[in-house]
Amino acid sequence: MERVVLVDEGDRAVGTAEKHRVHRTGQCHRAFSIFVWNDRQELLLQQRALGKYHSGGLWTNTCCSHPRPGELPPRAAQRRLQEEMGFTCPLHHQFTFTYRAELGDGWVESERDWVFFGDFSGTPQPHPEEVAAWRWVTLSALQTDVATHPERYTAWLRIVLPQVARAMGGAP
Repeated sequence: MERVVLVDEGDRAVGTAEKHRVHRTGQCHRAFSIFVWNDRQELLLQQRALGKYHSGGLWTNTCCSHPRPGELPPRAAQRRLQEEMGFTCPLHHQFTFTYRAELGDGWVESERDWVFFGDFSGTPQPHPEEVAAWRWVTLSALQTDVATHPERYTAWLRIVLPQVARAMGGAP
């Protein structure tokens, strides 16, 4: 069973718990979200595999997951980017935020989310059990589509997108 790090409002570890249980009870836990940009200032999106336990088939940022107990978020982000998308690149911490979202079917996200940006202009080789599809998109096109069709996107992407836009200076 995969465990996640439970945190308080100051992002201090207060214990660990089983990942699926935490996503049912809504306990706040540490997470990370990665946004990778290419040399044309396009963002790499992934469509979550249909078999994911929540949010399957929805489009989201390049990669997201949870550090393991004892694993720092920057190292966890590098590990998971390779596991999920099949590449690595330098990642830079941009900001951290806390959010809570009801996902339906009894699933809840309550996360202290570390957001990383990276640059990569190659071709991802995603793991098929994790990723159904991928595409590059401009920030402005993504913002327009999220506003028009929010049901196509994960709750956390919809929540964090304005902060990502601010961190990019409004638009790439």
